[in-house]
Formats: sequence, structure tokens, C-alpha cells
Amino acid sequence: MAHDPELVLRLMELLADEPDVTEKRMFGGHAFLVGGALAIAASRSGGLLVRVAADDADRLVERDGIERMVMRGREMRNWLLVAPEAIATTTQLRPWVRRGVAFARSVS
Repeated sequence: MAHDPELVLRLMELLADEPDVTEKRMFGGHAFLVGGALAIAASRSGGLLVRVAADDADRLVERDGIERMVMRGREMRNWLLVAPEAIATTTQLRPWVRRGVAFARSVS
């Protein structure tokens, strides 16, 4: 399955006023980098990949529709997969974009 082009457009809209954002095809999805650091991506399997602080990830995975990203059988501590139903509205999506941007800015 390819990433959701509608989600990519929604992400572009929310990131439009952010400085130093670039886009790149990664992991079969559509990623957004902030200051050269990967922040957020429309996942090829549907939903959203978000990079967050490890301590935040421990808390956030307790929510419905949120799980750690697994890559090649390895759980990624700082990456969360957010299910499509958990980002159906802009009100739901915006905080995830903010989290990803904030984390990317903290490491770039």
C-alpha cells in the first residue's frame, strides 16, 4: 500500500509556515524533515509516523491508535505509528505535527 496522498496534503498545509522544512520519499512513505532532521511521515501502511522524545513515547503509546513503529523486527523507541482514525481531523493531527517538529528542532 502506498502512503495516503490526502494525508500528505494535510501535512503540507500544517507545515506551510514552518521554516526549513523539506520533503523526501522515505520508508515507502512521504517524509518531512525540519532542519534536516526527520520529523514526521505519511506511512506507507497508512497513518502517520511521528518522531518524539523517548519519555513522551512511553506515555503516548498508552493511547488508543498509537503504537511504536517496528522496523525489520526492531521496535523504534522514538518513533510512533498513529492510526488513521486517530488523525482523522485537523484538531487530532495538529498536535502530532507539533510534536514531530519540536523533536526534530531539538536534534537538528
